[in-house]
Amino acid sequence: MNQWLSIIAPAWIAGSLLALLSAPLGCLVLWRRMAFFADTLAHGALLGVALAVWLSLPADFGVLLVSLVVVIILTFLDDKRLPSDALLAVLAASLLCLGLLTLTQLTQKQANVLGYLFGNLLDVDWKDLPHLTCMIVLGLIFLKWIWNSQVKLATYEPLAQISGISPVKQKLFFMGLLAGFCSIALQAVGSLLISGLLILPALIARLLASSPKQMVIYATLIAQIAVTSGIWGGVWLDIQTGLSIVLTLALGFFGVLLTSKLSTFISNR
Repeated sequence: MNQWLSIIAPAWIAGSLLALLSAPLGCLVLWRRMAFFADTLAHGALLGVALAVWLSLPADFGVLLVSLVVVIILTFLDDKRLPSDALLAVLAASLLCLGLLTLTQLTQKQANVLGYLFGNLLDVDWKDLPHLTCMIVLGLIFLKWIWNSQVKLATYEPLAQISGISPVKQKLFFMGLLAGFCSIALQAVGSLLISGLLILPALIARLLASSPKQMVIYATLIAQIAVTSGIWGGVWLDIQTGLSIVLTLALGFFGVLLTSKLSTFISNR
């Protein structure tokens, strides 16, 4: 039992810390309608890691570099004739393909592809926690600094502009924070499932909450429960923890949604 705890404890602490940032950030992603952008950055994280491995650079630097390139490309490709969600879908697929190609052909990391795609918190060791804690704390401080401006922009952008808030600057701040989150969350849930960890707790909370503050609190609690259940589920089922965490969240979302639909149907009869 002690041997299991020595493996699971750092994974659970890392996942719980990550949930503290993912829950409020996910709420902002929903309010600002940037789920597609978050998914694109998540797919780009794989290419960032692959380039970092190939060039012997820190993984965080590689992810942030690719995220910056994504922002520049989106700015350049902005065209009123093309829907923004379609552009993001094309870019996400392209980044994922390039990431897999780079990872498998230009590096010696073929055996770790599943880890990069789906993540595994059980690979986190005690020595990794101080760095992770510092990154999460910095992310939370930055999120608190931009929070009010982001909420005002999500509520009514013209009024926010009148009050002196720059939409462009705040969007860049928000994109930067999302990029940082992707680089941190990659080990936990992998490139393919980062958006699930980000969006699903906020979606479930939206179905249950009656105010924005309540939504953030519920999302944080839901994310914490999913991390704990997902880690133990991953050990029990012998699967990647990223898969079990996001699957737990998906089951929770559909369960809450169906319950809500049934409750509304019964009350209307």
